[in-house]
Amino acid sequence: MKTYSAKPGDIDKKWILIDAEGVVLGRLASIIAMRLRGKHKPTFTPHMDMGDNVIVINADKIQLTGNKRADKIYYWHTGHPGGIKQRTAGQILEGRFPERIVTKAVQRMLPGGPLSKQQMTNLRVYAGAEHGQEAQQPTVLDVASMNPKNTRSA
Repeated sequence: MKTYSAKPGDIDKKWILIDAEGVVLGRLASIIAMRLRGKHKPTFTPHMDMGDNVIVINADKIQLTGNKRADKIYYWHTGHPGGIKQRTAGQILEGRFPERIVTKAVQRMLPGGPLSKQQMTNLRVYAGAEHGQEAQQPTVLDVASMNPKNTRSA
């Protein structure tokens, strides 16, 4: 029995729509990362971009457990001496680009390298309920009903 290795012609990409309203961030990010890599498919090949295209709406209504909204800090550096900056998760969610919380969580769950960068281009995150991919007719994946722990009431 030979090990199956997918070829570019064998890859079948689908479009998936996920509503993030009331869903816990880490649980959502792990499901999205698995879908982007293609690990949910029986034909998974580690060195190929086999994953689906994922659309996430209502990213500004994501939930964080515990005190993470106030305690979780995102750091970045400007490149200048003493240029370390920080923001809490709550500040980012209330700010101009709340979808960056979901994008960063998914990006950090993927392995590093060129393939992960390519797979991240298949992710589209929107803060509101509208998205521009109606023409692709995405199938809805209800993450909230998969497991009772996936949702949290504010």
